Amino acid sequence: MPERRVRYSPEYKEEAARMVVESGGRPIAEVAREIGVNETTLGTWVAKYRRDHAEDEPPLTLSERARLRELERENRELRMKTEFLGKAAAFFAQEYR
Repeated sequence: MPERRVRYSPEYKEEAARMVVESGGRPIAEVAREIGVNETTLGTWVAKYRRDHAEDEPPLTLSERARLRELERENRELRMKTEFLGKAAAFFAQEYR
């Protein structure tokens, strides 16, 4: 027999998303287990909540901006290294054929 799909009210979805956003760092998976919702579903609700309430979030502090820039730089470097290693692996794999 097919499973019945559970429908949640918009108020429930918003409250669940608010739990994640206002918890200050608790993972979505943890909150999802706590309230008995699939974590992908809760992630979708959180993304929508953040889009709808973007103006409510406080601006980044100076240290947060600096950390964000540092992480973005590190991310770019890691992407370049990954791309290079992929090309190198393809080159050496082709050479050994």
